[in-house]
Amino acid sequence: MLTDRISLRQRLDKATGHLETPVAVVDLAAFDDNAERLTARAGGKPIRVASKSVRCRTLLERVLARPGWHGVMAFTLPEAIWLVRSGVTDDVLVAYPTVDRAGLRELTNHPELAAAITLMVDHPSHLDVVDRVTAPGARPAVRLCIDLDASWRPAGPLHIGVRRSPVHSAAQAGALARKIAERDGFRLVGVMCYEAHIAGVGDDPPGQALRGRAIRLMQSRAFPELRARRAAAVRAVREHADLEFVNGGGTGSVSATSADPAVTEVTAGSGLYGPTLFDSYRSWRPTPAAYFALSVVRRPAPRIATVLGGGWIASGTPEASRLPVPWLPEGLRFKADEGAGEVQTPLLGAAAEDLRPGDRVWFRHAKAGELCEHVNELQLVDGETSAPALTYRGEGRAFLG
Repeated sequence: MLTDRISLRQRLDKATGHLETPVAVVDLAAFDDNAERLTARAGGKPIRVASKSVRCRTLLERVLARPGWHGVMAFTLPEAIWLVRSGVTDDVLVAYPTVDRAGLRELTNHPELAAAITLMVDHPSHLDVVDRVTAPGARPAVRLCIDLDASWRPAGPLHIGVRRSPVHSAAQAGALARKIAERDGFRLVGVMCYEAHIAGVGDDPPGQALRGRAIRLMQSRAFPELRARRAAAVRAVREHADLEFVNGGGTGSVSATSADPAVTEVTAGSGLYGPTLFDSYRSWRPTPAAYFALSVVRRPAPRIATVLGGGWIASGTPEASRLPVPWLPEGLRFKADEGAGEVQTPLLGAAAEDLRPGDRVWFRHAKAGELCEHVNELQLVDGETSAPALTYRGEGRAFLG
């Protein structure tokens, strides 16, 4: 509603008016509400928070203190080590295979880290990397999780979903589990299966009705196949290992994935911030909680207001959905031939008439955690006040290089 947007803008402006732009905020009321709603959607299964979607230690600690949330899915081994050393958690699953020799050396030389961190693998060569760093007899057992490919392959070479693991079938999962069981110095404790084509693809893209129907049809066919294949793969792996967890899902599929009997825990992270990519989901849309503000610096025409900066474009396929969205005041849009600029961004629309140099425009980012790569701190807004919290970048942690 328009009145809600006006009230939100006034509150954000008041809470951060003493700060210079660019300024990024997380509204704690919306963040906590999203966390509560995700817990309800998980149906009693624990939620592992995806750190790549949060990238702020204070907010990771905040959500992990809530009932229903347990453990972190990290994106690199150095990040996982830092989270454990910092006391954020004693349960980290690294979402992607690692070849970080320094991180592996630290992991294998410290039993407390080896007990808290689980590495992702999809091929025996990943085990070879660990062995080359520290021999099996000179280290504690390294915890492992098999990455089971969730993509849908309905016929022939047709492949729907992301290209992740080469382990696709139950037979392949069982064969890898057997090879791990035969190797000294490793302990297989988990299976992860991330259905990106379901959890990460909105089924109601704005202004694209035909595409939306096609996506919903695809997902309605792909998910039953995945449930059956995931269950078979878990059975095959359990012939060789006592699994502690089977992880699946993401914000876009928490409810559906948690209903899968083979899954013991789900992952979510983006839903805490509610970025614009989740505006295209029918099943559940989180409340927007994360914003960034830029200042108007000039007025080149009556219905154009230009802000400083603005090119905070999200990763992925280069398309309009990766652009930030001017949110407050309502009724602004990018200039078609300029878009979000590196140094300046002209914004068009009736709302631009009332903007003057020094006024702020609030944007929403397309992807959750990537907002934190642009700022050293987030302002955590509580009502009409704010307090700073360092992002990974602000703590000097460049976990993606």
